[in-house]
Amino acid sequence: MSSIWQEILFTFFGGLGLFLFSIKYMGDGLQLVAGDKIRNVLDRYTSTPFRGVLAGIFVTILIQSSSGTTVITVSLVSAGLLKLKQAIGIVMGANIGTTVTSFIIGFNISKYSLPIIFLGAALLFFTRNKMINSFGRILFGFGGIFYALKLMSSAMKPMKEMSWFIDVFNWIGDSAFYGVLVGTILTIIIQSSSTTIAILQNLYADNSIPLDAALPVLFGDNIGTTITAVLAVIGSNLAAKSVAASHVLFNVIGTIICLVLLAPYTAFINYVQNALGLNPKLSIAFAHGTFNIFNTILQFPFIWLLATTVTKLIPGEDEVIKYKPLLLEKTLITSAPTVALGQVKKEFVDMLLLSRKSLENSVKYFFSRDAKLNEKGNTYEEAINSIDEEMTNYLTLLFREKLSPKEGTEASNLLDSTRDIERIGDHAKDIVESVNYQIRKNINFSDTAKKEVQEMYEQSVRMLELTVKSLEENNNIVASEALAICDKVYSLEKSARKGHTNRMKAGECDIPAGVVYIDLITHFTRVCEHLRNILEKKLTGSI
Repeated sequence: MSSIWQEILFTFFGGLGLFLFSIKYMGDGLQLVAGDKIRNVLDRYTSTPFRGVLAGIFVTILIQSSSGTTVITVSLVSAGLLKLKQAIGIVMGANIGTTVTSFIIGFNISKYSLPIIFLGAALLFFTRNKMINSFGRILFGFGGIFYALKLMSSAMKPMKEMSWFIDVFNWIGDSAFYGVLVGTILTIIIQSSSTTIAILQNLYADNSIPLDAALPVLFGDNIGTTITAVLAVIGSNLAAKSVAASHVLFNVIGTIICLVLLAPYTAFINYVQNALGLNPKLSIAFAHGTFNIFNTILQFPFIWLLATTVTKLIPGEDEVIKYKPLLLEKTLITSAPTVALGQVKKEFVDMLLLSRKSLENSVKYFFSRDAKLNEKGNTYEEAINSIDEEMTNYLTLLFREKLSPKEGTEASNLLDSTRDIERIGDHAKDIVESVNYQIRKNINFSDTAKKEVQEMYEQSVRMLELTVKSLEENNNIVASEALAICDKVYSLEKSARKGHTNRMKAGECDIPAGVVYIDLITHFTRVCEHLRNILEKKLTGSI
């Protein structure tokens, strides 16, 4: 390799790496400043598709990643908190929000990049205040972006005089389709539309590519960033696939429309560039923003059609894991507190059923080690915690109303018992984490050990099912039957501990595996103890 090519490649890819890191680092800093409210913004302020667009813009500006916004949106659709139409609105907003990066780049302040990096580092390392540290991250990433652009620009300058380089861009200029293809492929390779657009801004600023060739590449960048989401949801649930498909359709349709109108669109960008005196980088940023805003305005009235099309392309239904109680109407607290308490009891039973699904999922993961079940375990944990929080808030408000002594006792015990269910969810999540540890450490159990886990799981689930039945039917006989299972689980655990100890003594099982196994089976007895707490309250008429 000649010295000139070594310098070009090292400088370009070093700059590219720094750019990717800086974008991510600045986004992390913005998220830390914003706190943990991003998911809540998408949850609470997206009641209509238009609000979804605004929320998508806001969140994407904060986290500097349209793909990140899409991932959060997917989780909310999976949880049943968002409809597909609302999710499409958020995706549209995310496309607009991601253009902010190109506008930042358009204000070329590369000569100040190193002082900005130093200031960011100073805020990171010379103070312990977390908020100041977060601002340090933002400044460090901000400065890094411009320094990386300077490196990439300097790396590409010698290539401008090379005949093959000129031929490539002449080839792109000959066909808009080729431009779209290059932009799409480049973004798929780099996995960041912000980066490929930044490269395009540099090329246009250096007069390496004309505007009518740059715009199709820009359109291709927008298609390429949707492929990232498509790759991310391969093997995921229908909700994830539907959101990713709507993202692809949105950008492909917009690209086709803009390609048809390429001549007037190019003339419009040229006019704005001259009228406002925009520099080349800001011109590309303006074209990027205009493309996404125009695309959103054009397709927004047809969100229903996009949703219908996606539903037909990807038919079927997902299991919806609800994140919020559906029966806790706040107006009942003051108008009919007795009815409100009855609704709490129904939600309490639903919460128990959700904990059963969580436990079932974790044990399936133990046997199959399917990565999808690991992700689902996290979803169940978040859902149970969310419902626990909502139930607690609702019951706290209910305590302020005039309840009879019996109702007050029931409300208090329901509040206490939701903690037991939340802890059952925690134990299910801990089993998932135990399996993750087993996978990392390559720990495997004997068939005998697996059979013991299966027996303890079956008894635990049986106890949980009978607990639900006793509450639904208000049947103390069933509650007593459920309570008796607790002793069986204790006996199974004692037997399993003894058998596992004997296997370790005989050298049939490694000591590290033995320690993990003992911790694993303990979760089943803990689950039964929490169920016992609920059953004892049921048998005394306290709930």
